[in-house]
Order: sequence, then C-alpha cells, then structure tokens
Amino acid sequence: MKRKKLITLGLAALIILALLTGCAQQTAPEPEAPPTRAEPTPTPEPEPEPEAEPVELLIGAAMSLVDVVEALSEIYADEFPHVTLTHTFASSGALQGQIEEGAPIDIFFSAAAAQMRNLEEQGLIYGEGSIVVTNTVALIVPIDSGLEIEDFADAALDAVGLVGVGDPESVPIGRFAQEVFTALGVEDEVYEKAVLASDVRQILTWVEMGEVDAGVVFMTDAITSDEVRIVAVADAALHAPSVNPVGIVETSPHKAEAQNFIDFLFSDTARAIFEQFGFTMYR
Repeated sequence: MKRKKLITLGLAALIILALLTGCAQQTAPEPEAPPTRAEPTPTPEPEPEPEAEPVELLIGAAMSLVDVVEALSEIYADEFPHVTLTHTFASSGALQGQIEEGAPIDIFFSAAAAQMRNLEEQGLIYGEGSIVVTNTVALIVPIDSGLEIEDFADAALDAVGLVGVGDPESVPIGRFAQEVFTALGVEDEVYEKAVLASDVRQILTWVEMGEVDAGVVFMTDAITSDEVRIVAVADAALHAPSVNPVGIVETSPHKAEAQNFIDFLFSDTARAIFEQFGFTMYR
C-alpha cells in the first residue's frame, strides 16, 4: 500500500514537472533578430543644364570701328559660343539709312551721336543708345610727304593740293572735319580742293596711296597704318564731341542677347581692347 502511494506521488511529480517545463517553453522570449543594415539612399545625379539656343546677331558698325569690333567679337564668341556675331561695316549715315529701310540689324554701333539720335527720334532704337568710347580727329599726310604743315589751317595753303575728307552729309568724320575747318575760318579754301569720301577708310587709303596730299581721319584709323604720318590733332573744342554710341535696333528679335553683348562692351576685358586700338572709354 505504501509502495503504491509512492508511485502515485512520483507520477504526480513528473506530471507537474512536465507542465512546468511546457510553460517555460511557451513563455520563453524568442531571440531578437539581428538589426537589418539600412541601405544608403542613392544621391540623385544633377540634371544637365539645357544648352542655350544658338543665336545670330548682326552688328552694324561704323568703318572706324572695323578692327576693334572684330577683335571684340572674337573674344565674345569664346565666352558665349552659342552666339554668332556677324558684321556689316559702312559709314554711320549709310547704316542709319539701312536701319530706316528695315535692314535686319540687331545692334547699331555709330561713329557719332547724330545718327543714333536720328534713329532714336524715329523710334527705331530700343530705349536709348549708350556712349561707349570717344575718339579724336587727326590730319594726316603720306609717310614720305615733304609738305611742311603743322595745323589743320595749313590744309588751306597753296602748297597743299587735294584734301581727302568725308561727305559731311553722311560720314561723321566728314562732319567733324567741316566743323574744324569752319571754326578756323578756312572752310572755303579747303573745300575748293576737297575730295569727298563715302567712309573714313577710303580717306586713309587715298593718303596711303598718295592720291591726296592730306586727309582728315579719326586717330584710331591713322594709327593702323605705317604709310601715313599724323601732323595735327584737332582741338576737341572745334567740333562736336567725337563719341561712339551703341544701341539695340527696335526690330531686333534678340534684344536680350543684344543687351548682353552691349554689357560686355563696358567690361574690363573690352576696355583693354578698346584702349589697345586707341579709343578712350567714355566712363
């Protein structure tokens, strides 16, 4: 009887132990999963900037600006390769006429204020022109000339034969020359033997070739040639200011690009080029 009781107690103990073990297995916490390594967020690649649309600007510039405008355009094209600069060179009066007739000129760069002002008054310039540089008026003779002249008034001397001057009606240097000779009181004597040119470079060529005994040109034209000699520089008080204004033509379809080029003309880079060619910055 006692043995039977012990067996019963043992079985009960085993059952209790089994129950306790099962509970422990049910309530034991599951092991934590190792932390997941976060994948790095890829950095988006910057979108390429859209290429600027190609633009062509036509610059109508006075003949006295040929060399400097070509030099400026070359440098500008390096900085703004999407802009193609083309040129038409003529006297300022001829360019004014072309613009009045509707020529597709975007930028007008004049050798005098009068032509720019005329276009402004007709509403053919967008806003107003801006003066960039100034120039001076010079009397020149062939490099081998034996004439002994030292002043503009000497152009009236009998020893001087033909005198090359610009047409005062359309060529700024012609107007300046007329004003100088008038102020000196020798206009009649000089213009009796004057040969009228359509632009300043024509006068320079005549003097180089010895086809005239003397000529009136801008200083910036005179210094481009080794075949002429400068004998006098006109007093600025004897003629209207010799300034070079630039402006955007009202009909230009590329006003923003034209303004950007004009802004470049006032930069330090452009200043150095203008001075290299003999011009003086207006401001």
